[in-house]
Amino acid sequence: MVDNPVQVLTADEAWNLLGSTELGRIGLSVNGQPDIFPVNYHAGDGRILLRTGEGTKLAELVVNSRVVFESDGHTDTGGWSVVAKGTARVLTSLREIEEADRLPLRPWIPTMKYNYVEIVVEEISARRFEFGPEPERYPV
Repeated sequence: MVDNPVQVLTADEAWNLLGSTELGRIGLSVNGQPDIFPVNYHAGDGRILLRTGEGTKLAELVVNSRVVFESDGHTDTGGWSVVAKGTARVLTSLREIEEADRLPLRPWIPTMKYNYVEIVVEEISARRFEFGPEPERYPV
């Protein structure tokens, strides 16, 4: 049996994990109705960038810029999860858009995604998990 199958990670470790993958989920809420959307992204320098087309996701984050972002990964023996909370905004200045265009952030599906969204992370947490059998629930 593992003594501690859940390890709380540092903010630096959380950012390293976010930088190691490209698929996450953005959580939004408007009028008390939560939504979650899968997105590909780029993380670094205290922010998360994603691209999106016109639609529900863009409309919702314009109405309520407070968002949560989650990404995770796993192997056969363990996994990890990063949760970041912050404020989202659509990039509008030409300089910001040109900088974002130079990042390795391309749509995964063949649709036009003209809008860059930046999440400025205010709070980040991460956990690493070691998989194993459930402990005996009713010890003898």
